[in-house]
Order: sequence, then structure tokens, then C-alpha cells
Amino acid sequence: MTDYETRRLENIKRNQALINELGIEKVKHESSAKRPPPKKRKLSPSATRPTRVSARIASTDRPIYNDEPSTSNNVSSRSSRKAGSKKTHTAVADAVETRPASPPADLEDIRKGWTAWEPVAPPSTRDEDGTFHFDEHPTFLPNKSPAELLAEGAFGGSYYRPLYSKRLRTTIEDDWKELPAEWLKDLNVETYLTSPEYDPDVNKFKVKCGQSIEEWEAAGWIAHAYDVRGWFQWYTRFWLGRRCEDDDRQIGRWERCVGERGRWRRMLLKKYLQAGVKTVADEGVDEEEVSPVMHQTCHQWAWEVRQPSLDEAWAGHL
Repeated sequence: MTDYETRRLENIKRNQALINELGIEKVKHESSAKRPPPKKRKLSPSATRPTRVSARIASTDRPIYNDEPSTSNNVSSRSSRKAGSKKTHTAVADAVETRPASPPADLEDIRKGWTAWEPVAPPSTRDEDGTFHFDEHPTFLPNKSPAELLAEGAFGGSYYRPLYSKRLRTTIEDDWKELPAEWLKDLNVETYLTSPEYDPDVNKFKVKCGQSIEEWEAAGWIAHAYDVRGWFQWYTRFWLGRRCEDDDRQIGRWERCVGERGRWRRMLLKKYLQAGVKTVADEGVDEEEVSPVMHQTCHQWAWEVRQPSLDEAWAGHL
């Protein structure tokens, strides 16, 4: 070993002896043993989501897929009154009230299309239970005709009132005149068709239900090329023999509302079961026994409770 290496080893031994004498190594070891491991930082759920949204996505309207009838005259249902519904309600209200300045270029063509059709289908048949049958649409089974709906009272007497269409940017009026004269001969038009105000007393069950045509339009339920007033106008023309590309959509809506498995039909029949009502006259039951609002809703979709349907509900086929 060289002199340098000899001196280096002696210095190391001397320093180690000093450390042992002072107890420095022991203190260092105990301090490190007591130190807790570093904590992992917890992130909130929102911190794991992206904080930036593209301008294209942020500006895109989210569609609302709900074309079932409302049992109130408000845009939103009871469930949609919870947090988050205010924005949707306001958007619909704005859409109803805002009127663009000029009509679309194809307005006259659209107007002509409402009446420029010829009946191509035979009249419906009616069975002993009062249900109507249409040969080419076997699942469409209303039991109220358009004439019966109007005569008994529906839509608060205001269905054919002058209507401003936001989409078409024009007012629609006098289209009630296309209805057959036999439907109108015993009807007070001003009370049952063109009343400027919704009157619940006109309705068969004396209650207010449903949404306005303006709200239907804002919700996207109106196919303007065929029926600017929506479902019931479609039904009158379908009844009279017109067939069009909107038939399947409207019949699908009817099925989801009051068809065999329709939401409102099932809800109404359950009300009968809850009330213990087992019989029903052809013209309905005492409105104090079973929900008149649901009755009126189903009635305006051309269906009312008949004994066979009620018997099936009691037999457990609901």
C-alpha cells in the first residue's frame, strides 16, 4: 500500500470511531424508522374528467327523445322539475315564443300538400267491442273515431284555433273546414274547435290535460309536410283514407301511448285495479272513481277503457 492509501484508511477508522462515540448512526437509523410513508394524493371524481370541452360539442343541442303525451299542460313532467330541468323548460318556452321574420321558400308547396291528396284506403271496420280495424295497419286499434272525439269534447275546444307555426313562420287557420260536414252538423265550431282559449269544461272529463301544439312543435313532434297540427289532424286524414310516409311514426306514437302495451293505457287500467272498479259502461266511469286526467289523455289518443280491456287487467294480463 502506498502512503496515501495508508493515511486514508487510518482517517476512515478514526472518523468511524468518532461517530460510534457520539451515537450519530443510531439516531439517524431510529429517525428514518419512525417516519411514515408518504401519502398518496386523492383526486376528486371531477378531477379525473377532462376540464376542456371542444367548442363544437359544447354548441351542439342534445336531442330529447320523448314523444309521449303529458298529463299536465306544462312542458316538463313532474320528474323533469328536478334539478337540471329549468334549462330545458326555458329552451322550449323560448322556442314557442320566438317568431322568425319571414316564411320559408317552400311554404306554398307545403300548404298545397295538406289538401292535395286523394283517399287510397278503404274505410275502417268496427268490431262488436267498438274497436276500429285498418287492413294495412293491424296494430293500430283505436276505439274512438275523430267525429266522436270532437263531439264528446277534446283539446279544450281549441285544437283548430288560429295557430302560429314557428317552423313555417306563418299563421294557420280555417283548416277545420276540410272536416266532413257530417262531423260538424251538430257541433258548435266556436266552442268545440276554434276557441281561442283552452276550456276544460268542453272536454269529456272536464279536466285540462296535454300540451299545446306550439309545445309539440318545439319538441319536434310535428311533421309539417303532412300535418301542421300534429297527431289528431293526422288521424282525421288517415281515417278519411289518406296514406303518407308519416303513418308509421304516428301509429308508433299511438302504440307507445295507448296501444296494447301503451304507457298511459296501462297506467289507467292500474288505476281501475287500485280503485277496485271491475265494470265500466261504454261511455266511461264516474270520474271521481278513476283519474279523469288519464281518461282525458287516453281519449284524446282515440282510446277509452272498454270492458274486455278491464277484464284482461283483472285477470292479470296487464
